[in-house]
Amino acid sequence: MGLFLLFSSYSYTQQSSYFEGFVIDSITLKPISGVTILGENVYAVTNDSGYFKIKKTKLASEVEVSHLGYLPVKFTIDKNQNSPLKIKLKTISTSLDEVSVHSKSANRLAKETSTIEVAVDEEYLHANRENSLMQTLRKIPGVSTMTIGSGQSKPTIRGLGFNRVSVIQNGIKHEAQQWGSDHGLEIDQYGIEEIRIIKGPASLMHGSDAIAGVVDIQPAKTPAINSFEGEVNILGETNNELLAISTGVQGRKQKWYYRARLTYRDYADFKVPTERISYENYIFELDNNNLRNTAGQEANGSVSIGYVDDSFKSETYISNVNAKNGFFANAHGLEVRTSSIDYDTSNRDIDLPFHKVNHIKIVNNSWLDLDSHKLFFDIGYQNNQREEHSEPVPHGYMPKPPNSRERVFTKNTYSLNAKDIFKLNDAHTLSAGLNTEYQNNNIGGWGFLIPAYNRFTAGIFLFDHYEANDNLHLQGGVRYDAGSLKTNSYYDWYRSPRDNNDGTTSTLFLQRAENRNLNFNSFSGSLGISYIHKNTTYKLNIGKSFRMPLAHELASDGVNYHMYRYERGNLDLDPESSYQLDAEVLFESGFLSLSVSPFVNFFDNYIYLNPTSDYVETLQVYEYTQSKVFRTGGELSLGYNFTKSFNVNASAEYVYSRQTSGPKEGFTIPFSPPLTGTLTTNYQFGNFGFLNDLNLTVDMRIAAAQNEIVPPEEITAGYRVFNLSMRSKLDLFNKDKAALLRIKLNNIFNSEYYDHTSFYRLIDVPEAGRNLSVSLTVPF
Repeated sequence: MGLFLLFSSYSYTQQSSYFEGFVIDSITLKPISGVTILGENVYAVTNDSGYFKIKKTKLASEVEVSHLGYLPVKFTIDKNQNSPLKIKLKTISTSLDEVSVHSKSANRLAKETSTIEVAVDEEYLHANRENSLMQTLRKIPGVSTMTIGSGQSKPTIRGLGFNRVSVIQNGIKHEAQQWGSDHGLEIDQYGIEEIRIIKGPASLMHGSDAIAGVVDIQPAKTPAINSFEGEVNILGETNNELLAISTGVQGRKQKWYYRARLTYRDYADFKVPTERISYENYIFELDNNNLRNTAGQEANGSVSIGYVDDSFKSETYISNVNAKNGFFANAHGLEVRTSSIDYDTSNRDIDLPFHKVNHIKIVNNSWLDLDSHKLFFDIGYQNNQREEHSEPVPHGYMPKPPNSRERVFTKNTYSLNAKDIFKLNDAHTLSAGLNTEYQNNNIGGWGFLIPAYNRFTAGIFLFDHYEANDNLHLQGGVRYDAGSLKTNSYYDWYRSPRDNNDGTTSTLFLQRAENRNLNFNSFSGSLGISYIHKNTTYKLNIGKSFRMPLAHELASDGVNYHMYRYERGNLDLDPESSYQLDAEVLFESGFLSLSVSPFVNFFDNYIYLNPTSDYVETLQVYEYTQSKVFRTGGELSLGYNFTKSFNVNASAEYVYSRQTSGPKEGFTIPFSPPLTGTLTTNYQFGNFGFLNDLNLTVDMRIAAAQNEIVPPEEITAGYRVFNLSMRSKLDLFNKDKAALLRIKLNNIFNSEYYDHTSFYRLIDVPEAGRNLSVSLTVPF
């Protein structure tokens, strides 16, 4: 408010050639950025402080002040007007269209849905940015990550990950080789403005792989008319000596607009707070605490062009993510014991083993308003090229391979989503839609793990949102899905001896996979209620969801050297079916917020990789099997504002899992997270020298020991880790658009700890040590 009084206290003379003012929310009295002030020969957009300045004209001018989610305001600028004007905008409370889903605030929309959702805005992403997008989101209760070195990670929601969580970007499900525990997501986290996270089954709207939840990366907002803006992001880190830069621009004339972004990252081996690692009964000494051969490089680019008018919007988005990352050399086949490579020559070298991945994504999102019907179309194509390189060392009966290309995956994915939203009457809003996807995955290289395959899925759904009154909302829907998977046969490229029944021995090309056509289908549905009473929101949702088995679960048959084991699929697997009850109570006031989100979940055929007593080439065989699983748990969040400048937030999450049938009956399921809590304190200092809006945050993450394991998992000890961050705005090149400085110190005390859901935890590698990161975002 002091900022507004400061503006009001400015004195202006009759000779001033500019008219100035600021725009605020009529209820919260907070400034609104990005507001458009438009008239004949008059144009301006408010900055982060809600401030605008427009040149005076000789005659009085009528202008319109407008912003998404607010009622527009018209007023006349008198040529003699000198004092600044304070413009208050009122929020729109009636349902409009789904360009932004509805013209209600994201917070209000989340309350009206019965699913358990969390909206993540751009401010959170800036304040909590880590090495990868999923690591950035890990402070959200119920969301964790499986980290794979410095720059890769994949999401886990309430202890379920891999292909049980759908990651959606611009309306299209991200499809790569994310089935592997060592395969991260090929998504550039820069330029993302909003993410919606659904905790719990979301198959009804998003299809098979959303059985545990969804990370939905929303399309960016449409630029304002006659605008041009951009930003440069610079990041440096000490632990892995990372250097990164990302720059993006966007602009618009009247109806046509564009965006573009380039990102480059280069990092060295990351450091861990230990000097030696014990794995597979071997002790490996680390050079200067470097986890050797975990360096990497990443180069990303994207561009989009769009068109928008009152009843039609279409945007085509093209992106390319290219990365090369090393794998910890002491794990992949225990190379260091026999390799001639000097892995400690440089911590920036990317030696064998490593992987290269290139992901191309082309997406078109279109929206058409036909008054009573609003049509949405998402069309996507993705090409994922992944190569895994390893030293050409003979294994078993395999002779020495001719090159380092151990495995090659080439995956093409074609997607089409169509949805019609229409008002049946004042109370019922219906959504009917279709989701289809076709995958073609080819393989190459001298190693084999999964066969080449074609996969087709299609689903139709009908969903009804019934608004009994402003505060009582009922939701329900049904969905039917059908899919097919065709695997191609595969034979070893070398001969192996086999004993015959007559006592003789033959050498033959062993068959690893066969030609099979498998078909799956399933019904799913959900029913929920949301009730808003003053400051409290109550939610209850029950649903049934499903997941089709994937190619590696059905037909893998080979050595996974990243995990140092032999993996074998099972063609008799059934689709997973999950039944879940979710609830939430959310209370929000001016100084206190409290959220409790329990869930109960039952799988009648959960798929997991089970160790057996068999061995191939001295490696233990793991087979995919199914069992009934019962799960329960939830999240608790509490926030308290002691003053306008000082607040404390605490959260806790817990998941309990039990297999109630199968060979591991009575045990939990793999990668079950322990009881975890986070305590965050935040203090806003205001302006301090050249630092504006200085903000200091200290957080402590506490995890209990995970004693509930499933063999051959090992118990993981509990831990506490402290992080410190500082954020501030700087007036550098443009005082209307402040730069954002962020300094963060992770793992302040360089603690040695193990995350039970981390990929490298399986090979007794602790999490990264102390890391200082400095980032600067400069808008223009």
